[in-house]
Amino acid sequence: MNTSRTEESGYPVRLRAILVGLVLAGVICALTPINNIFHQSTPLGGGHFPLAPFYILLLTTILAGMLGRILPRNRIITGRELLVIWIQMVLGAGIAYTGLTRTFFINLTAPFQFATAENNWKQVLQPLLPEQLYPGPGAIEGLYNGLVHGRRMDWLQVLTHIPWQDWITPLCTWGLFILLCYTVMVSLINLFSRQWVHNERVNFPLLCVPRLMEEAYDDGGLASFFLNPYMIWGISIPVALHLLNGLHFYYPSVPQIPTLILAGPYFPKHGLLSGFHKLKIYIYPVFIGFAFLTSKQLSLSFWFFFLAGGMLYGLLGMLGYNIPAASLGVTFGPTLARPEETQMIGAYGVFFLFLLWLARHHLLEVVKVSCSTRPVAVQTEWFSVRLSFWISVLGMMAIVLWATWFGMRMETALLMVAAFFMISLVASRIITQGGLAYFTLTAAPIDGLLILFGPGIFTHVGLLIAAVSQKVLFVDLRESLMPSLLHARRIHNRMASRRMLLFGIGATLLLAVVVSFAAMLALCYRYGIRELQLEWATRTTLNVYENVVRLNETGVEAGHWVRIFSGAGALLMLVLVACYHRFYWWPLHPIGYLTAYSSAMRILWFSFFLGWLCNAVCMRYGGVVLFKRLRLFFIGLVIGDLFMGGTWAIVGLFTDGAYQVLPN
Repeated sequence: MNTSRTEESGYPVRLRAILVGLVLAGVICALTPINNIFHQSTPLGGGHFPLAPFYILLLTTILAGMLGRILPRNRIITGRELLVIWIQMVLGAGIAYTGLTRTFFINLTAPFQFATAENNWKQVLQPLLPEQLYPGPGAIEGLYNGLVHGRRMDWLQVLTHIPWQDWITPLCTWGLFILLCYTVMVSLINLFSRQWVHNERVNFPLLCVPRLMEEAYDDGGLASFFLNPYMIWGISIPVALHLLNGLHFYYPSVPQIPTLILAGPYFPKHGLLSGFHKLKIYIYPVFIGFAFLTSKQLSLSFWFFFLAGGMLYGLLGMLGYNIPAASLGVTFGPTLARPEETQMIGAYGVFFLFLLWLARHHLLEVVKVSCSTRPVAVQTEWFSVRLSFWISVLGMMAIVLWATWFGMRMETALLMVAAFFMISLVASRIITQGGLAYFTLTAAPIDGLLILFGPGIFTHVGLLIAAVSQKVLFVDLRESLMPSLLHARRIHNRMASRRMLLFGIGATLLLAVVVSFAAMLALCYRYGIRELQLEWATRTTLNVYENVVRLNETGVEAGHWVRIFSGAGALLMLVLVACYHRFYWWPLHPIGYLTAYSSAMRILWFSFFLGWLCNAVCMRYGGVVLFKRLRLFFIGLVIGDLFMGGTWAIVGLFTDGAYQVLPN
C-alpha cells in the first residue's frame, strides 16, 4: 500500500449533485408508503434496481441532453453527477419500504395488538419485552384503527396528532441500533471494495445500463444511443406489452398478453418431477435484460441450480426419503419450508470463508496497516482502510453491548452480530455480481446459530432480541442497504471529492430513516393499519413472535436431517468453489447454488434461462461484435420496462387501482 497521504485525482463532482440527490431521495421516501401500500401501485423502491430512481434518472438524462443541445457551452450537470444523484436515490428508496419501514412499526406493536387469551402473549411474551424498545399503550390503538377524523386531516395535521411521547424512546433506541448497523455496513464495504473492485474485478451487471447511458450523455452521443435500431426494438417490446396490459387492467374489454404461465399442472405430483408441480413461468423483460448482461456462467448457474433443487425433492421421494417438515424445528427463515432447503446454511458459511480466502492478502495487509502508526493513503476508498477496520470492529462491539444491555448473553451477541454481517456480505456479493435486482434469503442468520449450537445458546429475552433485531434489518433483503452501498462504491471509484461523496451517503441515510419513519407513521395514523393492505408484513411479523414463544416454551431442537442437509450443503459448496477456482473450463458458478431455494428465483429463473440462451447463442455465432450490438436491445428491454412501470405508477396515484409492472 502506498503510504503517502496524497489522494488520486478523479472526476470532479459538484456539491449541487449531492444536494439534488439528497432532496430527491427524501421525496421518494415520503411518497413510497402511500404509493406502495395505499395505492398498491408498482413499488417505487422495490429490489436492488428500484423503479423511481431509474425513472427519474432516465427523464433527467434526456432533459439534460436536450438542454445540452440548446446550450452546448453551459452544461448544468455531467453524466457522472447524474450517477451520483441516482445512487443516493437508490440508497434511500430501499429504506422507505421493505429495507426497513414496511414491517418496523408492526414489529414493535404486534405483541400488544395481537395478544389474545388463546396465545397467552400477555403472560408469556409481554414480560420479556424491554420497555425502551417498545412504545407505550397510547401509541397502538391509533396506529391500527387510525386517528379520530384522521381521514379529514391533511398530512401535517396527522403528524402533529401522532402520540410522539409514546414513540420517542423506542424510536431513539432502535435508531441507535440502525445507525450502528449502517455505520458498520459502510465501513465493511469500504474495507472490501478494493479487493472486489480492483483485485477480483467483479462485474456489476445492474450498473451497466445507467453507466452506459451516462457515458453516452457525457460523450454527446445520447441521441444515437436511444435512436439505435436495436435500442428502439428493445424499448418497444415492453412498452407495447404494458400499454396493452395496463389498458386491460382499467378496461377489461381490452385484450391482454399473459406474463404468467402456470406450468405446474404439466408435471406430476409424484415421481422424479414432482418438485415442479407448482412451477410458474414469469415474463419480465427487465429481468431478461439483466440476465443477458450477466456473465454466461452466472446466468446458467441460476436457472440450473433452481431446476436441480426442484429435482432433488422428487429424487428423494423416489428413494423413499419422505422427510417431514417438522424436522426443521422452529426456524425464522422467510421462505424456509423444507429440511432440504437448509443446505443453504452450510453453503453460505463455506462461501463466506471462500471470500475471505480470496481476500486473504488484502485483509492481512489491512490488519498490518491498522495495527501500525504509519501514514495510510486513501486511494479510491471513501476513507482509509485503517479507519474502516477500527470503525467496523468498534461498531460491531457497540451492537453487541446494545444487545447485552437488553438481556442477551455476551457470547451469544457476538455470534449473532457475526452471523448478521456474514450473511449481509455474502448476499451483497450475490446481488451485485449476479445482477439480481430481486433477491430473498432462504434461511435467516439465527437459523444457522440454532442448528449449530441449539436453542440453549439463547436466553428467553436473548432469543426475542435476536429475532426482532434480525427482522428489522437482516432478514428481508429484497431492498437491503449493503448491496446498494457496494454499487455506490463502484460508481464513486474514480471520482474526486470523496469526503463530499461520503457526506452525501451519510446525509441520505439519515434523512431516509427520518422521512420514512414519519411518512409510514402518518399513513398508518391517518387510515389505520387495519384498512391498509399490510397482510404480508403482519403475517411475517406474527410468525417471528409465535416462533419465539414456541421455542422458549418447548426448547425443541432441529431434527438430524437438518444437520445432514446443512453439512451436505457445506460439502457441495466446497466442491463448487474448488472447481470454480481451479478449473477455468468449469461451467457453474457457486453463487448460483446459493440462490437455488430463494423465493426470488421462482420468479427469475425463466428470465435467466432466456438471458443465458440469448447470450450463449450470440457469443457462439456472432462473437463480441454481435454482443455489443445486441446488448443495446436488452438494455432497451430494461429501459422500456422501467419506463412503463414508472408511468403506470404515476397513473395509479390518480386512480382507485394501479397496474403493477414489477413484482411486489
